Amino acid sequence: MRKKNKINIRPRSVLIVLTILLFGVMLANYIFDFKLTSLNTVTGYVFVPVQNGLGYVGSAISDSVTRYAKMSEVYDENVRLKAQVDELNDQVNSLKLAQYDVEKLKSLLELGETYSQYNKKSATIIGKDPGNWFENFTINLGTKDGIEVGMNVISDEGLCGIVVDAGANYSKVKSIIDDLSSVSAMVLSTSDNLLVNGSLTSMDSDGTIEFTNLRDDHDNVVVGDQIVTSYISSEYLPGILVGYVSEIHRQSNNLTKAGRLTPVVDFERLKYVYVITDMKEDME
Repeated sequence: MRKKNKINIRPRSVLIVLTILLFGVMLANYIFDFKLTSLNTVTGYVFVPVQNGLGYVGSAISDSVTRYAKMSEVYDENVRLKAQVDELNDQVNSLKLAQYDVEKLKSLLELGETYSQYNKKSATIIGKDPGNWFENFTINLGTKDGIEVGMNVISDEGLCGIVVDAGANYSKVKSIIDDLSSVSAMVLSTSDNLLVNGSLTSMDSDGTIEFTNLRDDHDNVVVGDQIVTSYISSEYLPGILVGYVSEIHRQSNNLTKAGRLTPVVDFERLKYVYVITDMKEDME
């Protein structure tokens, strides 16, 4: 048995035929000036729904275009506002950074006045070892600026470290928190000597470093006492603030005390320092 061919009638073709038919009816009505009531009735049944359908489709398309235009306007406005917010955030961050720099420079100026007995040169940190702390860092002054190995470096009202290497236009500084650092110091209120040792482990733990070899012949050294560089130090100039006692206990030999101190320098956010150009050996 042979299959019947299926006839596909396209809606567009139907619409064209109906349009031609209706146009022909209207033309005949105009030329012959007769009214075909039944035919007009048919025309109304056919033409009006088609016209309404076309009107609905046009209205829907118009609404969609309007909604798209509004969405496009809202999107453009959001992009513009976001750009403004980003710009304002950048301005705020710039102002915060500027304020931070002003405060740091002000502190550095006050520090220079505090240690006015020493000759100093201000420097900017241009590099550091990996990690959270400025245990070893590089500054933008070198031998052409008069910087030498052994010069003391101070920042934020106290001792930062010592120059361990100097090139023509840079110098490297080992800070007092470095594991290999050792500073002869003393308790400011009693002049008792002790040894301050760098410790990155302690810094990571609670932001302190260690001290040892404090004589245990009296108990007048307490938490909060100031620790400064000692007159007997072979590397550091005397009287520079190192930090504050935060913990104290007897050592196992029962002859000396040890403990921890909180450095006065913020070794997590260093940017500007002073290099004291006076050498300890020249001051003796």
